[in-house]
Amino acid sequence: MAIPTLSPASEVSAIVLPRTGSASDVALQTPIGVYDNTTDFLSGAADQVAYTYQKLGGDILDIELTTGSIYAAYEEAVLEYSYILNMHQSKNILSDVLGMTTGTFDHDGELKTGALSSSLSGGYVSLKYPKITFSFNQRYTDGVSTQAGLGGTTRIYSASFAAVEDQQDYDLTAIIASSSVNNIDAATGNSVPYTGLVEGKRLIIDKVYYKTPHAMWRFFGYYGGLNTVGNLANYGQYADDSTFQLVPVWQNKSQAMAFEDAIYTRNSHYSFELDNNTLRLFPIPVNPGSVTPEFYHFDFKIVEDAWSETSGSVDGINNMNTIPFANIPYVNINSIGKQWIRRFALALSKETLGQVRSKFATVPIPGESVTLNGPALISEGREEQGNLRSELKETLDQLTYQALAEKDSSISDSVNNLNKNIPAGVFVG
Repeated sequence: MAIPTLSPASEVSAIVLPRTGSASDVALQTPIGVYDNTTDFLSGAADQVAYTYQKLGGDILDIELTTGSIYAAYEEAVLEYSYILNMHQSKNILSDVLGMTTGTFDHDGELKTGALSSSLSGGYVSLKYPKITFSFNQRYTDGVSTQAGLGGTTRIYSASFAAVEDQQDYDLTAIIASSSVNNIDAATGNSVPYTGLVEGKRLIIDKVYYKTPHAMWRFFGYYGGLNTVGNLANYGQYADDSTFQLVPVWQNKSQAMAFEDAIYTRNSHYSFELDNNTLRLFPIPVNPGSVTPEFYHFDFKIVEDAWSETSGSVDGINNMNTIPFANIPYVNINSIGKQWIRRFALALSKETLGQVRSKFATVPIPGESVTLNGPALISEGREEQGNLRSELKETLDQLTYQALAEKDSSISDSVNNLNKNIPAGVFVG
């Protein structure tokens, strides 16, 4: 049976997809226009017309689609690709960027302002790799280091107060607040660096101490003599007949540290209790400056509220939605991504064509009727879209930082096991 000549030539309408598109017309027909300013995107969308024309048999049958339909499908495919990759990257880095600076986005989802950090800044944040380096982890360890007395950047302030006859308890928070308002330290009379910084803030007291003449620090206590242990415990206090013992350097250092600590403990006749920043002195001050110390000093830290605006925690990244990810720039999509986009755009075009042809189940022709394949195209297009999404997501799941680390570990283990079976060479010397 001869193939019937269709009349009219178009199966559904007078609109027929041309063989090729035009890059100059793309920007006028995309529904969202996210990539309309990108020359490569315009060319890619125009090429998609020819790709769709050939794949859907345009040389044989009419394709009832406009070039605008193809351009829209291509734009949606790029946005879908960007969406899936950004979802993947969100899983990779969310735990590392929580609390960092977020950004603001326009109606197209493009990043308007914002920077991840000083090292991860700009509009292409989604392309940055947060390297786990010392400087990166320093933010997390800084607070611990400061509290442990091992460094850190949290500033430690010093304040003082004058002891009062027969007064045992002192409110250190009130003393700090008064010095902050008056800008005067009670002991030194100098200005304080924490003026205006302590109101409404939580304060942590680190150390309480008093000062005595340096001569007392050096010469208070045991003077030395023939006893070796005594000489080791007293630096620079040797008698003419002193004896010495060779000890490792680490032991000398440990003794020096212990001696420094003993200045405030073993040699002191005074002690204190600290309860909710209220200081209680022992013994009760008597004739301050003569019998008991006149001034007491203490070190403290100002704790920034985690919810304050100055800490950067409130407006920072708190979930996947606030990560400063814009749509992936088209120029950064490689050949792998562009082929996925072509295939996905074709699947979208099939679904659209199926919707068009489903308007009529059949088309009458002289002496015959033609059944259209609208439902089949819709089903095929949606199935291909689902398969492409699954393919991309499965690939990306294998490329998470965790999966790559596990793979590297497995390779390392395999190499080590292989090396175990290689006989070691015999050294002849």
